Amino acid sequence: MQIWVDADACPKVIKEILFRAADRAKVITTLVANQLIATPSSPFIKSVQVPSGFDVADRQIIEQVQKGDLVITADIPLAAEVIAQGGHALNPRGEFYTPENIQAVLSMRNFMEQLRSSGVETGGPSSFNQSDRMAFANQLDRFLAKRVPT
Repeated sequence: MQIWVDADACPKVIKEILFRAADRAKVITTLVANQLIATPSSPFIKSVQVPSGFDVADRQIIEQVQKGDLVITADIPLAAEVIAQGGHALNPRGEFYTPENIQAVLSMRNFMEQLRSSGVETGGPSSFNQSDRMAFANQLDRFLAKRVPT
């Protein structure tokens, strides 16, 4: 099992949580982005820089992810692809996308995109806060406790 991170828009505090978890659980964690991402020196943490372009990082993750891997992303279409391949997807706010909820989440995302494209102001997500950070850390810890041998 590996962790893949859609790192371009991933909050720094989430990356820091992932770095600590990768070392503690000894799980290969790869950050994929179209810019250089600084990572600590660790045999478990890697960074892959892909060319700029629409969904280039997403395509790289989809090509590499294996059944059972965890992908950290707020990108709902990417999460849907990961789940279709038998992977797991967790967003930086600590919400898992699952086979049971991904279609509803994807439909809502598409609906909101249609509203925005027709000129309706829908607002954006709330500010990332301490409770989001804690929810993410707790979900990640639970996930790793179930899947990583100690």
